[in-house]
Amino acid sequence: MTDRSQHRLGELMEQSDPPFEEVMSCVFGIENHETRTYLVLRQRPGSTIDELADALERDRSTVTRSLSTLRDRGLVQRDRRLLDGGGYVYQFTAVPVPETKAMLHEALDAWAATVHEVIDDFDGTPS
Repeated sequence: MTDRSQHRLGELMEQSDPPFEEVMSCVFGIENHETRTYLVLRQRPGSTIDELADALERDRSTVTRSLSTLRDRGLVQRDRRLLDGGGYVYQFTAVPVPETKAMLHEALDAWAATVHEVIDDFDGTPS
């Protein structure tokens, strides 16, 4: 876990009712704008980069990087659609919320198991 993600986790743990978006960003180690991209894509499945850039009021390069990160985390799927005049365009769809929630639970469970192991293995001597 990086210093930044540890800081984000600490902030998250201090909140009694953290927003889903913050939990998602923290657990998946993604930026808030990437979480926002996911949420907008949930409302606009099959969007292209240009359509998302307009909806998010962000430049194409930022949206492209966000989508790349989200695909790496398994949160977004990309499909290629052939255009009538030739060529193609990529369309993006966010994975369903229940699947995302399951991935969040799995990631948290794995992290908690690791923390429990660290606690159990601690013998009282400094590392």
